[in-house]
Amino acid sequence: MQSRILGSAAEAATTMLAAIATLLAVLAIDPEPGPAILAVVLSISLSRSQLDRNARERLEAALALPLVALVAAGVGMLLHRWPWVGALVFTAGLSLSIWLRRFGPLAGRAGSLIALPFVTLLVVPYLPATKVGPGLALLMPVIVALLALASVSVMHAFARRARILAPATRAADAPPREKTESTLRPDAATRRAIQMAVAISASFVVGYVFFAERWSWIVLTAFIVQTGSRGRLDVAYKSVLRVLGATGGTATALAFTLHFGGRDAATVSLILACVFLGLWLRPLGYAWWALFVTIALALLQGFTGAAEQPVLGQRLEEIAIGALIGVAAAWYVLPIRSTAVLRRRIADALAALSEALDPAKADRTSEAFVAALARTEQLAPAFRASRVVTKSFRRIHPADWIDALVACRDPAVALIEAGETPGAARKAVGAARRAAREPTQLLAALRELRTALRG
Repeated sequence: MQSRILGSAAEAATTMLAAIATLLAVLAIDPEPGPAILAVVLSISLSRSQLDRNARERLEAALALPLVALVAAGVGMLLHRWPWVGALVFTAGLSLSIWLRRFGPLAGRAGSLIALPFVTLLVVPYLPATKVGPGLALLMPVIVALLALASVSVMHAFARRARILAPATRAADAPPREKTESTLRPDAATRRAIQMAVAISASFVVGYVFFAERWSWIVLTAFIVQTGSRGRLDVAYKSVLRVLGATGGTATALAFTLHFGGRDAATVSLILACVFLGLWLRPLGYAWWALFVTIALALLQGFTGAAEQPVLGQRLEEIAIGALIGVAAAWYVLPIRSTAVLRRRIADALAALSEALDPAKADRTSEAFVAALARTEQLAPAFRASRVVTKSFRRIHPADWIDALVACRDPAVALIEAGETPGAARKAVGAARRAAREPTQLLAALRELRTALRG
């Protein structure tokens, strides 16, 4: 846990240095709040999305990001002048960014690039330029995007060379497999894209009709709880944490603006501090990120012309509505069962373990198994929270599968690194893979696997 906290702190510090460097460079060109806020948001998003891990990916981002930034700036203008047209284009752009992931890693990176500037529109409202000419104002999104990419790449490269950050790696993608889904039912990426489209569309309609001046919080919350969806349970869990964190964050931001105002250097320092703390503590729980990013977003309103003392009840109402819309879309629009996602990831981890223990394979490593296990652990927080709620009437919970599989990691890695392939362990892996198709037998099979690996 201590190494995890230290690693997260190093990454947060590197990200913040990149954001501050971009911020100072942008302010030197155009000293207005709009480009400055865009600089910080893009730097943080680029850093977290890991789009600069090698030279090829940096080149892809450098070529595509300016064009996408210009398109997003145009969408921002549409949202300002023709709101319903802008909402339609915004929804289509975000849904496209998710749908592209079904076509492989390259298309997935393109989708991430498309999503970045669009998401910033929810944080950075359209602010007409007043201190630069129309030509420079038009090019500012491109300039900010390239400066953010350069700053993030340089800071990350320096931190890795100084061994502050671990070497550049990308989280393992899901292993390729043949499509087995019915042609009448879209694949997971398509379903997620449709869910996002429905959630964002409903958020815009509710926001424009009932919250004309404050619609962005509804849309932003619906987007946040839908992003990276790993099934219905994951969306519901994220929604609860979002509302709880936002409650504390909004109250803190209001207290600060009531006592200190909203446009001075102290506010800027607090915003940057909140972003750093959110980045640092996010691995320990999503609620921390929701808390600190809500404080930062609320304080930003003082720089964008919005009211500096918004009503707490109104803000929480908008966040709750956005969360409910996101949950409803995940639950009723082509739903993805979280248990099915978990069983698929457990099956992937067991397949990787089986291959690593195969005596016929000359070069056996534990990397694929550890990466697949990490993908399975991503689902753990939501399932463990559900287990706390349902433990009184549910004897065996899917969270128990995760715990049993995680307990296999150390003995499995030890066997693989020692070059040993005991027959009992391989037999137990095979039994566990078969049991993945029968949920009632899976827990017992995983516990037997742990015993066999240890033996």
